[in-house]
Amino acid sequence: MPEDTPDQAAYRRHRTLFAAVERRRHPRLRRTDITVTDEGAVRRAVKAAALGNAMEWFDFGIYSYLAVTLGRVFFPSGNATVSLLSSFATFAVAFVVRPIGGAVFGPIGDRIGRKKVLAVTMIMMAIGTFAIGLIPSYAAIGFWSPTLLILFRLVQGFSTGGEYGGASTFIAEYAPDKRRGFFGSFLEFGTLAGYVGASGLVVVLTATLSDSSMQAWAWRIPFLVAGPLGAVGLYLRLRLDETPAFQRLEAETLTRVRATEAAHGTETSAKGEFRGIFVEHWRRMLLCVALVAAYNVTDYMLLSYMPTYLSDELKYSVTNGLVILLAVMALMMLVINQVGRLSDRFGRKPLLMAGMLGFLVLSAPSLLLVRLGGPFWVSLGILMLGLSLVCLLGTMSAALPALFPTQIRYGALSIGYNVSTSLFGGTTPLVITALISLTGTKMMPAYYCMFFAVIGVIAVALVPETAGKPLDGSPPAVGTKQEAVDLVEAQTHDPKF
Repeated sequence: MPEDTPDQAAYRRHRTLFAAVERRRHPRLRRTDITVTDEGAVRRAVKAAALGNAMEWFDFGIYSYLAVTLGRVFFPSGNATVSLLSSFATFAVAFVVRPIGGAVFGPIGDRIGRKKVLAVTMIMMAIGTFAIGLIPSYAAIGFWSPTLLILFRLVQGFSTGGEYGGASTFIAEYAPDKRRGFFGSFLEFGTLAGYVGASGLVVVLTATLSDSSMQAWAWRIPFLVAGPLGAVGLYLRLRLDETPAFQRLEAETLTRVRATEAAHGTETSAKGEFRGIFVEHWRRMLLCVALVAAYNVTDYMLLSYMPTYLSDELKYSVTNGLVILLAVMALMMLVINQVGRLSDRFGRKPLLMAGMLGFLVLSAPSLLLVRLGGPFWVSLGILMLGLSLVCLLGTMSAALPALFPTQIRYGALSIGYNVSTSLFGGTTPLVITALISLTGTKMMPAYYCMFFAVIGVIAVALVPETAGKPLDGSPPAVGTKQEAVDLVEAQTHDPKF
């Protein structure tokens, strides 16, 4: 008997009627209801989305790894800590406008399509980063130098607000249900590639040039590289078709509007979307915020802040610290797609829980190893955290889009992701630096990660398992026509009464 049937006696008397109602509410799948994905189109979509993500994190990685140099160029001060804090504050200011960018780009992407918005965000990111490389120093133009830096960081942040939500939605809606984890992991492969490119370039520059050359002109080189990268990314994104899920949603919406607009008009899209996000799906939004907070604090602590921690707090060589982190990230790139495959096979929750528990249990021991100094102990400590982080990186880009239905997915994910990232992720280097300065406790990065890991464990326990299932609001997506036929034939036939 259906779970919501109120009267068991009535159900026994009218089984045929109740069975007919149930069939109407949950109709059997037809072959035409199932999306058969194009492997070539999926790979093109993954490539274009991952390159944009790589460029985003290349930009942010460059800023993090050059934080000390940028502090001297744009915020000269007699106190090195003040200059560093000013530099990290400017790093964090881009995250202030990320929720605004998400609130603007996300709903637009749900109305006009994912592809067009992702092309715009790519252009804005490239312009913002390239422009930073052209800003004169504080010594040349004074007050206007940090002002321009903040302005272009705001451009970066605003565009990035629509990037992750759109890119992860794009891949999730293109990928077949049973391989969404694998294809989604390439988005975070792009994250690592961006960081590796940034750290590798900084290592080469710092190893071959003097500090005075870095401060005078060489710091500009990584930012200027964003111009050509942006052009390549834009070309790839403009060649893509819209996602199958959005195309189907667009066709269904157009049919409904045509049938009803003559009688009583249509509600404004923005109003309906925001109501759906904050009123009807607030529980999912809270889960998204909690997952992203735990994930991004650990991400930014390890990949953005750790080189600064090694050099500023432990007086470790900048170049040696970046080389170690570069090696760990390269290893993470080798295994991240396998983590995505494992999440397709065993589920998202086991992999996410392993990553969260890894940070909860291993943060303190890892940092103690790092504090011992020496290449071996520093490498081992960072590697322990890196293996915990890769469990999150390889799974999160498939888990987060599945939280929301198709009609609000881009907007809800963009807003939730960026609100959480702005409050917790992007502020991580600034907050940890300030807490170390206030408390004098150099173990603060570990304590900070452990606190957010607890939040992550709770969120993972509450989040539904979505591996192998169709996206909410979309029909099943499979990789071959035979899979579609098998899926239709596997349905249970209606019982005879």
